[in-house]
Amino acid sequence: MSLDTRSTRTVPAPRHPAYQKRMRLADSLQIICIASVAIVIAIFLADGGAAKFGTPADAVTSLGIIAGLVGTDLLLVMLVLAARLPPIDRAFGHDQAMAVHQSLGKPALYLILGHAALLITGYALAENVNVFAEIWTMFTGLPDLPLAFLGLALMIGVVVTSLVVVRRKFRYEAWHAVHLLAYFAVLVAIPHQLSVGNLLSEGAIARYYWLALYVAVAGSIIVFRFVLPVARSLRHRLVVEGVDAVAPGVVSIRLTGRQLDKLRATSGQFFVWRFWAHGLWWQAHPFSLSAAPTGRGLRITVRGLGDASQKLPQLARGTRVSFEGPYGLFTESARTSPRVVLIAAGIGVAPIRSLLETVSFAPGHATVLLRSHSIGDTYLVDELTDLCRVRGAELRIITGKRPTGVSTWLPADAVRAGNTLGTLVPELHSSDIYICGPRPWTDAVVRDARSGGVPTRQIHYERFDW
Repeated sequence: MSLDTRSTRTVPAPRHPAYQKRMRLADSLQIICIASVAIVIAIFLADGGAAKFGTPADAVTSLGIIAGLVGTDLLLVMLVLAARLPPIDRAFGHDQAMAVHQSLGKPALYLILGHAALLITGYALAENVNVFAEIWTMFTGLPDLPLAFLGLALMIGVVVTSLVVVRRKFRYEAWHAVHLLAYFAVLVAIPHQLSVGNLLSEGAIARYYWLALYVAVAGSIIVFRFVLPVARSLRHRLVVEGVDAVAPGVVSIRLTGRQLDKLRATSGQFFVWRFWAHGLWWQAHPFSLSAAPTGRGLRITVRGLGDASQKLPQLARGTRVSFEGPYGLFTESARTSPRVVLIAAGIGVAPIRSLLETVSFAPGHATVLLRSHSIGDTYLVDELTDLCRVRGAELRIITGKRPTGVSTWLPADAVRAGNTLGTLVPELHSSDIYICGPRPWTDAVVRDARSGGVPTRQIHYERFDW
């Protein structure tokens, strides 16, 4: 089904953000991460480590120390990526930052495991004993080693539960509780770094460098994950103004508060919401804005999929709301091209609808694609139709079930006809593409766009996943 809702209303030519400025920030942050690894190795080598490769035992031990230093540095980078620092959010967006965070989990774990294995082997060679005897000696004779082994066990648990095949077996709350152990794993590993060996001995440059790193990372987490959200929630005093039914199991929640313009939220961003009502206060929910934010109000549109979110339609007027955010680069600031294509499936229509309200484009230079099994599964379609008509965009609703055994985001009849994203939107290469929906579906759309030759910088997406 296709609804042509273009108009001849004139609007200013598209204004594009400082893309190069964002890229410079992203490059700078990546350089800092790479430099952090180089610095910890350089400090070790400069502080006498370069001379500790003379014997097999010393060489193995030194390699173990380097593996531990680099692995710990990567752990701290992971924690910073998850701390939701504004510069990281502006440069990469939440989805990309968390993707890098997840990708570093295995390398960090392998390095820490290598650290333990190499040190045990090196010490065993130096003392001419077997590795099992050395493990017992280290565990019982060296201070703080039991805590280090505990930290390693916790880290293994965090990484294993982060694997997709394992994560899907957990409820979000249980998985999140396990994931928080990463902080404890790093914390309990610190004492053995200070008490075992001479690398971080009193007065050593490495000691002050690592202590500064730990303080900076801990401070970032405390400020941006805890202090700032609490301060903003108290300042803006958000409450539920009303709940509007959209479809069975889908509602729009209107929120009001004070001085909301100072949040500097923009269309397409999301917040992590906590509703202080019975059965809901202990859970936090990431929901995107479904309307452009104003100085007095915000709106989200949600679908009741979990036990707690199914209670959201019963929210009473005046319910207090605390929040974290705004987050995400699914916004106008990611623009690189004069045209725009907005693609959504299911409740992914929420950020797409808010983007359509404010994103810049000339009449006829925007296309909105809504994907669903049937017309009845399409949400906020009346609002989107009106917005497309007013703003001069084309709205297309693509319905039907996907073919079995084929990785595609299109319905079976479209696949048989040889349709792709490129055939549906001929101007694709001169467009920024915004995609929001479930993970497998979104990944399929991204693959379609990339196989059609669309540069990665023009593809922006958010997925429903944790």
